[in-house]
Amino acid sequence: MHTVVAGILIAEGRALLTLRSAKRRAHPGTWALPGGHVEPGEPEVEALHRELREELGIDALDCGDEPASRLHLTDGPPSAQLHLSAWRVRTWKGQPSDRLAGEHERIAWFGAGGLDGLAWAHPEHRQVLQDMLSRPGH
Repeated sequence: MHTVVAGILIAEGRALLTLRSAKRRAHPGTWALPGGHVEPGEPEVEALHRELREELGIDALDCGDEPASRLHLTDGPPSAQLHLSAWRVRTWKGQPSDRLAGEHERIAWFGAGGLDGLAWAHPEHRQVLQDMLSRPGH
């Protein structure tokens, strides 16, 4: 089983997504929230901070106490099972940029109207973002 964390970054009414490289083993060529695997013994929020620093070059300052959503994908063999928590990153230091060659094709900001036509690694995240982006003062 894999435990994965992802960050939900929203600025100026848009959410940051990453386009996974076409060469990735899992979910190639799809859009996803930035993040990655939790190392054995590593708390989820620490993994989130590490992954966002490695992938985007930012320091997450406020991620809250609980994730905004949790996915438990348990179909298939244990090696294919996934527990994914998505955390709302309310504040961060630095300008997000694509820091890991080969990890992503690109990163981009999307408003609520741009989420429907995307190929998603985890389609459940589209609705989570849609709800967040449609709330006043998100």
